Amino acid sequence: MGSEMVRAGKVCDVIVIGAGMMGSAAARHLVEMGARTLLIGPEEPFDKAAHSGAFASHYDQARITRQLDSKPDWARFSTNSIARYGEVEAAGGQRFFHPVGAMIAGPEMGEAAWLVEGCRDVARDQGLAYEDLGGAALRDRFPFFDFPDEVVGLYEKGTGGWINPRDHVSAEVAAAKEKGLQVHRSEVIGVAYGADTSVVTSADGAQFEARKVVVACGPFSKAAGLLVEPIPMQVFARTIAFLEIDEAEAERLRHMPSLIYVPPDQSYEPYILPPVRYPDGKMYLKIGGDPVDVLLENDAEMKAWFRGPGNWDVAAFLAEKLMGLMPNLACKSVTHSSCATSFTPKGNPLIYAQSEQCVVLTAGNGAGAKCADELGRLGALVATGKGIPEGEYVTDFKP
Repeated sequence: MGSEMVRAGKVCDVIVIGAGMMGSAAARHLVEMGARTLLIGPEEPFDKAAHSGAFASHYDQARITRQLDSKPDWARFSTNSIARYGEVEAAGGQRFFHPVGAMIAGPEMGEAAWLVEGCRDVARDQGLAYEDLGGAALRDRFPFFDFPDEVVGLYEKGTGGWINPRDHVSAEVAAAKEKGLQVHRSEVIGVAYGADTSVVTSADGAQFEARKVVVACGPFSKAAGLLVEPIPMQVFARTIAFLEIDEAEAERLRHMPSLIYVPPDQSYEPYILPPVRYPDGKMYLKIGGDPVDVLLENDAEMKAWFRGPGNWDVAAFLAEKLMGLMPNLACKSVTHSSCATSFTPKGNPLIYAQSEQCVVLTAGNGAGAKCADELGRLGALVATGKGIPEGEYVTDFKP
């Protein structure tokens, strides 16, 4: 598919810019809604250090998934997405969900109790199942963790665990192609919004015309030339630490859940992934949770950050904390990499029409990967003019 679409007068119903987690999900839902859809986005770069274009959010092997959340709508986003994981895996011929369990951990008393209290309240209101573990029960169930005595764990079995974001995107795209989705693998460098249709230009010189454009480029949605108007979204640099373990250690930790933890002193708030095999064939535990926010101001800063390996000082801090939480961990080495998170002032995703032709679908607020399919569905509803059904969510998806 190339620029002949425009020259021949073939106009798409919708072009989705950004072939990442939200964009690929939106494309699948759009074709299932009957919209003739084109998804535009580059492949993952083989050598990120030499890559000059935009980066996507799914260049990783593991992200936490769970229903439990201290915010009601984020729990609903996740619940609705998780309910469709099996459907997407089957339609796309690609497994991406690994239900090893997930746990929210933190104290029940004091300022740091907000996470446990909030998750319990939401779980009660929405009927979400979990096991409430504390004291000896928590130590016996997960002996590889060394939590302070006042910490409890809310353990979610069956619906919790991790997803492979690369495979998630692959499944969404493959499923959508079966329904007629067309894909163009290039970065978009500009959109000309017209009176009735818009023309999208990609870095390889191709141009495409559509009645609606959905901009789902994660942090790079802020790039010049994509939207009708700027969005109030901040992008923060993030460093991920990877602790390599051998096969024997991975077997010892085979019952380890994904973990989100707020320690009593709130000195950091990590998320931790259990043993996962990466493309290099090695097994790693992953930990993230930068102690200090570093703002990326523009497109050039974001690209430069993604090309690099992240911050070693942050990685060393995270690795030290993980070794303290898991004192018997047999770690062979520590490596690190870069990523970024996008936040809005209200802590909500942006899913709204800026104009008759431009729809925004972005801002995961550090929690979007697990519920990307549902956020993509909402973006598709807005793009097709149906809108988000009243009463389905209380979130204000506009800035």
